[in-house]
Amino acid sequence: MAQEIELKLELTRDAANAIAVSDVLANAPKISQQCSIYFDTPESRLAKAGLSLRIRESGGKRVQTIKSDRGNAAGLFTRTERERTVQDDTPVLDDATLISPVLQDCADLIAPVFEVQIERRTWTLNEHDAEIELVLDRGEVIAGERRSPICELELELKHGPPTALFAIARRLAAVAPVRIGVLTKAERGYRLAGPVMKAVTAAPILISNEMSSAQAFQHIVQSCLRHFRLNEPLICGDDRAAALHQARVALRRLGSAFAVFKADIDHRGAGLADEVRWLASELGDARNLDVLIERTKPGSLQDQLAAARNRAYDRVAVILALPRARLLFLDLTEWVTTGGGLSATGNGAANDRPLQECAEAALTRFRRKVSRRKHLANATDETRHEIRKTAKKLRYTAEFFAALFKTPRQSRRYKRFLAALETLQDRLGALNDLATAKSMLETLCLAGNRHAAKVSGKGRRKRLLRLAAVAHKDWVGTKQFW
Repeated sequence: MAQEIELKLELTRDAANAIAVSDVLANAPKISQQCSIYFDTPESRLAKAGLSLRIRESGGKRVQTIKSDRGNAAGLFTRTERERTVQDDTPVLDDATLISPVLQDCADLIAPVFEVQIERRTWTLNEHDAEIELVLDRGEVIAGERRSPICELELELKHGPPTALFAIARRLAAVAPVRIGVLTKAERGYRLAGPVMKAVTAAPILISNEMSSAQAFQHIVQSCLRHFRLNEPLICGDDRAAALHQARVALRRLGSAFAVFKADIDHRGAGLADEVRWLASELGDARNLDVLIERTKPGSLQDQLAAARNRAYDRVAVILALPRARLLFLDLTEWVTTGGGLSATGNGAANDRPLQECAEAALTRFRRKVSRRKHLANATDETRHEIRKTAKKLRYTAEFFAALFKTPRQSRRYKRFLAALETLQDRLGALNDLATAKSMLETLCLAGNRHAAKVSGKGRRKRLLRLAAVAHKDWVGTKQFW
């Protein structure tokens, strides 16, 4: 059983061509054609267990590989793998494969699920006291009648410090645009074989009390990065509104993680947190216009708002293509996975402080901030917006640490607490939508449109204020689950 440490980067074919002839890769590559068949049961038992089973043919030789993947990996993948040569495209499933307990009595149901056909170009780089195997894969995933292109770089660390992977990645990024990759080839295949992909919601955060605060923070950050990157490519597609919304949720969750562990974050981390806030704000206009158009009836006003939304999405595409945005996720990945992240000697001593203690302190802090704002009706729009943002942080923090509170009583209280908090968020969100609509219509010089008053919610504000006050009182009355 070997361990593989690998940095994945996604890029376009034009970018791949530019990198392949650049000074970064001065030597001639080794070129091979590879065809990999991935196997599983009809119920995808291996995938659900975090395993992949493939047989790869290259140069007349076949190698069977079983890999164990971490579900929240983003950019930097650390995986165990077991390989053996085989004679044909039939998997060898003896006790040495270590997957018999997963398959149980279903070994005879193992069958091909999809194929990956690629041209692989391989370079060996010896830099920064490290040996790195860099491969450029171009080809496609095939699942039945469906096909999806692959163009990615993999930087595998043979020996040396993981920071060397990121140093090479930055040199590549200076030649052509690259982005952190979050999908293995196995994941690409399973996604292609399944339903057509839509916007992706946040995955559960699986942490435990055995983790240090620093380990939990790393796990949470990687989950948020993966959430964002899975939605980013969809922002230019048919499901763009939902994808943009989920991308912003990922950034807000990431910002909340920084807020939870604020006492232990170093200077570089504080700068990265600022960049996360910058990117989230840059996506705001497009999201606000999506919400506003949903409340607008067909007609001249909706047409003008739709035109403004198209311009906003064009700007989003420009922002996401900027080196500032692309390199943010490379910087975050390096910082959180290669010894940065939380300080072991800071105010909170993140590697020594029990995770439960950290979770309870953060939940109590955010709850106190939301609870003390009792007079919502008399508050300004800005103040209610700040309360709403803190309520979001509280909700995301509760979701981050939900796995730590699993007694029957805690589970019951958790459900009631989250339900009441979500109702409060919805009420405050409706009020914020009114304020945002008014501001957006004025900015676009559309406040004089005869339908503008209805869209901006004139006449609904008093009722929403009353509902928000009731929701706040109900939530304050719920018992904490920690």
